[in-house]
Amino acid sequence: MTTNESTRAGRLAREAADAAEVRRWQSHPDVVAWRVERVRRQVDRLCWAGIVLGLAFTTANVQWFAAAGAEVGSLPWLTAWLLDPTVCLVLLAILRAEQVTARYQVHTGRWVRAAKWLTLAATYVMNTWSSWAAGSPAGVVLHSVPPVVVFVAAEAVTDLRDKLTDAVHVAVTTSMNRTEVHEPVVDEPAATVAEGRPVRRKLFAEYLADARAAWTADVVISPTWVRQATGCSRGLSSRLAAALAAEVVRHDQ
Repeated sequence: MTTNESTRAGRLAREAADAAEVRRWQSHPDVVAWRVERVRRQVDRLCWAGIVLGLAFTTANVQWFAAAGAEVGSLPWLTAWLLDPTVCLVLLAILRAEQVTARYQVHTGRWVRAAKWLTLAATYVMNTWSSWAAGSPAGVVLHSVPPVVVFVAAEAVTDLRDKLTDAVHVAVTTSMNRTEVHEPVVDEPAATVAEGRPVRRKLFAEYLADARAAWTADVVISPTWVRQATGCSRGLSSRLAAALAAEVVRHDQ
């Protein structure tokens, strides 16, 4: 092999190793979880902005409905401004709690859903009552849009958070399935070139075999122990520990 050919082969080997490393990290559960968290934050901010703006739009209509023609500045007129915030604060508290429960896929009970629907329905009725009474289709449509958007957003954002969590679980499951079939994932250090030839890197299955051979019943399987037993990198040790622990559990069963 000529010098140019060996240099080109070495460069291609390094580029191939870099590409494999990028693919491995792109599908790594931690990377997927980080990306999902970024999307989750964006979704939460946009939905919350839309919900708050929609509820703010309804405040004046609800106040007018509650004031019932009271004189501006009078006690009933001032008190009427408290009605919409009372309903909205309860709704926002429920949505904030669902933001956490949906993250961990904990389903809330019937009372929570009933309270959410009741507050949304109350906001809708108070916003559109005068338009219905006046027989104004345009007014009904105008005052229906914000409450309906808030209602749909409140329901949709919960499902979106649940599905985003599912995306992380799918990434973890896929990674574990690949580990179980001993996909030829290589260790983190880049491939080196010796005497014009790329040096073969140690495969995941080989590291796993070394860890399996070194493990005894009194050993607690952890990434730190895997690194000590196999000499693998820190990034690979967690996956090796998970794969070995899964094998041990299956064997015990």
